[in-house]
Amino acid sequence: MKEELKELISGLRANLSYLRDLGVRDLWIEKQEQTVPEIKSSEEAKVFKPSISLSSQEKQAERNERLANIIEKLRPSKLNIGNLDSSEKKPVLLFDTITPAENQDNLEKIRADIGDCHRCPLYKHRTQIVHSKGNPNAKLMFIGEAPGADEDIRGEPFVGRAGQLLTKIIEAIELKREEVFIGNINRCRPPGNRQPTPEEAKVCREFIIREIFVIRPVCIVTLGSTACQYLLNTKVSITKIRGQFQDFQGIKVMPTFHPAYLLRDPSKKRDVWEDMKKVRDYLKSFQ
Repeated sequence: MKEELKELISGLRANLSYLRDLGVRDLWIEKQEQTVPEIKSSEEAKVFKPSISLSSQEKQAERNERLANIIEKLRPSKLNIGNLDSSEKKPVLLFDTITPAENQDNLEKIRADIGDCHRCPLYKHRTQIVHSKGNPNAKLMFIGEAPGADEDIRGEPFVGRAGQLLTKIIEAIELKREEVFIGNINRCRPPGNRQPTPEEAKVCREFIIREIFVIRPVCIVTLGSTACQYLLNTKVSITKIRGQFQDFQGIKVMPTFHPAYLLRDPSKKRDVWEDMKKVRDYLKSFQ
């Protein structure tokens, strides 16, 4: 029985690995009434049916019952197929999920709720809060990680050298800066321009997400790994998903490199241009 159990689990893992290769991140396994529904089509069988080696004498009901027992042992119901060898059964998320407010939200209310924010230690080092800025009806939104020195002084996002490069990127896809909406995960400058910590981001990202729910852009471009991970609530690095559309609440998200990184490594400008061409073409499909 022990060897059969190993064989069943091995088959199940093989099929989960196949789903992972197809791009599936999470698989929900709902408890059935004692049996697992029989897969009828050959195509379904190729993807979902575990490779179980059974003798020809065994009946379908027995096979289903044994598989159901295996699935029950693998509960709780959500498997992290991104890391099959981990003992963790649920995907690791950086933050709790934020959902749209039930009441009518707007940009003015969001800024009023932020107030003279002291929610995290970053307030001790800032000159001023750097709020998001741009067209409240924008189809395209850019999100960075946090203000730099120039932004901290002027109180506007992306106004330094990186901001000037961002303006050129926007113009390259046939838009004007005043047509888009620009913000950051954090609104206060971290000391020495370091990355915001998860704790600092957790108390501030709510506001940029509320702005997303208010504006409902067609597309969001996250600039750099921090913005990508903190918005999409994932630990996947920017190098692995850069240039591939992601999803946030039904909105397309394009992760790409931060303009400040391009200033340090101009060779990556070609990658960003390829990413932005995809964004440009996607936006044109809505015209």
